[in-house]
Amino acid sequence: MNVWNHLRRDPWALAGIVVVLVFVLAAIFAPLITGINGQNPYSYHLGALDSNGSPKGFGGGISWQHWFGVEPLTGRDLFSIVVYGGRVSITVGVLATVIAVALGVLVGITAGYFGGWYDRIASRVVDVMLGFPSLIFMISLTAIVAASFPRPVLMVLIIGFFGWPAVARVVRGQVLSLRQRTYVVASQAMGAGSAHVLWRQLLPNVGSTIIVYATILIPAMIGTEAALSFLGVGVPPPTPSWGRTIGNAVAWFSTDPAYLLFPGGALFFITLAFNAFGDGLRDALDPRVNRRRSRRRQSATTTEAATTRAAG
Repeated sequence: MNVWNHLRRDPWALAGIVVVLVFVLAAIFAPLITGINGQNPYSYHLGALDSNGSPKGFGGGISWQHWFGVEPLTGRDLFSIVVYGGRVSITVGVLATVIAVALGVLVGITAGYFGGWYDRIASRVVDVMLGFPSLIFMISLTAIVAASFPRPVLMVLIIGFFGWPAVARVVRGQVLSLRQRTYVVASQAMGAGSAHVLWRQLLPNVGSTIIVYATILIPAMIGTEAALSFLGVGVPPPTPSWGRTIGNAVAWFSTDPAYLLFPGGALFFITLAFNAFGDGLRDALDPRVNRRRSRRRQSATTTEAATTRAAG
């Protein structure tokens, strides 16, 4: 409840939560939302195009039937493409984050607790992974894996695998400081096993850090999926994807800027919203920020009381 009270007083964090919820709900109920104007992302509307394949009318074909206009060359409804594209981007981003956090927490918490040769090896692996050109390797893997393998699943696995080293480094640093705390030393002295100390003593105390880092990691994962789709190695057409739509829209920007504006705006706002929410959550869970706020409130209360007594 205290965390929620802090978030409510942070307008950026609150706005981020609202925007994220809007996008998530739009992705979940995409068929119902796009069904309002009777459109879907797969039907061609060649009558909405001129002889050059460009959308007719204002703003790339914006009308009562096509709220964001239509896609050049195909005439597919752009609003439906953006809404359904959110399903792919958000799903891949969230699931890849889950994999990255799970692997990163497992490696980071064990390396920080056990130390020794295991910590040295884990730290060197993390250093190598962080210095590795991961995007190039992702492109190579998605290009050589058989087309029969589901592309969304492949992207989740690849993006999640390359995302864990940063999580491991953050968690390891937290555990290195926590393992010397009195309650951990006392548990070990009373005969508690390593599993108990790891999962009952250390993990709950790094939980807030993990949650905050995950909320900040999600937009990075969404951006990576968009980058892969932009480069043509993401989900195959005609499955809607923000990244691939942005990649296709670049060539049409001079004649149809709306084609780039709407999917690009969706990607920008979901990324900004997650970052704003993550920043607000970090401040809400940071005890130092909470103490500063408490001191300010106490100071303000004391000043108000003194002023009231002086006036009386």
